[in-house]
Amino acid sequence: MAKPPPRFMVVERRRSRRPLAWAAFLVVWALSLFGAWSWAGWRAAPRLDEVSAQLGTTSEQLRRYQREIGELRQRQATLARSDQISRSANRQIQRELAQREREIATLRGKTAFYERLGGATAQPRGLNVHSARFLAEAGGSWRYQVVLTQSLTRGGVSLGKLRFAVEGVRAGKLATIHWDELHQRAAAPAQDYSFRYFQQLDGSVMLPPGFTPQRVRVSLRGQDAAVEQTVAWEHAGGTHHDAHAAQTRPAPAATRSLASRLRDT
Repeated sequence: MAKPPPRFMVVERRRSRRPLAWAAFLVVWALSLFGAWSWAGWRAAPRLDEVSAQLGTTSEQLRRYQREIGELRQRQATLARSDQISRSANRQIQRELAQREREIATLRGKTAFYERLGGATAQPRGLNVHSARFLAEAGGSWRYQVVLTQSLTRGGVSLGKLRFAVEGVRAGKLATIHWDELHQRAAAPAQDYSFRYFQQLDGSVMLPPGFTPQRVRVSLRGQDAAVEQTVAWEHAGGTHHDAHAAQTRPAPAATRSLASRLRDT
């Protein structure tokens, strides 16, 4: 009796080749990438050294330019400061020169004044008003400096009293401000003078508002002389301190010697 066929059959399953194919594809792709990268590196290698050298040169130039810019900025700051100092020094020198020129002009005037009094070619003159200068003061007052001279009487002393009036214009009309009104009090005493060859008389007066001075009429009353003399109004420039400093500043040796001889005669 024949055996019946078995209900189950063992069949051997064949392995799939797809994973191997994919693995092979990946290996080939990776090798192609590596080959392409190697080929590109080999092609670019000569240029890479050149580019690297250029980059180093450019970096060095950049650092040099930065140093030069820093040095130029420092030099510019130094030159600007030097220019500022030079300008300041130049202004100071100009002020000093102007001051020295004023001093020289003052000393020349003093020298000429002393030469007229005691020089070899000076002409003897009697009592005389050499100058009358006025300097504005704070508060509206005017400080006057009247210089009297005489060289006619050698060694003689001139004694007397001085008064003056100021002539000018007020409210469009001629006007004269007399001694009492200048001192703002009635019966103002005259100013005494006593000298051999010259003397400077100082004082302060007040001019009325709106008055424009033009001339000064000086009256001198002495023991044996009476002088009426009119001089132009002379407004001294600068401040009172500057004028006083110019008067008290030492004169040259020749001027001092001449002045000493005049005083000692």
